[in-house]
Amino acid sequence: MKNKIPEIKQVSYLDVLLIRQKVMWPNKPIEYVKLQNDEIGEHFGLFLDDKLVSIISLFITHSEAQFRKFATLKEFQGCGYGTLLLKKIIDISKDYGVSKIWCNARVEKSGYYKKFGLSPTNKKFQRGGLEYVIMEKNY
Repeated sequence: MKNKIPEIKQVSYLDVLLIRQKVMWPNKPIEYVKLQNDEIGEHFGLFLDDKLVSIISLFITHSEAQFRKFATLKEFQGCGYGTLLLKKIIDISKDYGVSKIWCNARVEKSGYYKKFGLSPTNKKFQRGGLEYVIMEKNY
């Protein structure tokens, strides 16, 4: 039996689409989870053995990093895999020398991002019937 040691590596944006859809918007078509600038982003996945279980996309613009479409398969949530992946993305963004990292967080998940030093801003919006808040961390 394999060891199930998590491995994080860069993947194609095509590799992240199915998990995005399955976790975030299961009742929407795959096109709904595609981002206009997916081709220029960096996409990362956490693998257990050869199974992709958690994904995140990173976009660097000028001196800012935005992570988007962070999702972990339901059966692997609560195991710390998403936390490992997000910590790696924060480290990568620091290596790029950005002055800020930010995300659009679902309001009900904002407490999770606070653990990583992100703070909610006063910028909120709705999409697909869900409320979001922009959270950020300055370096």
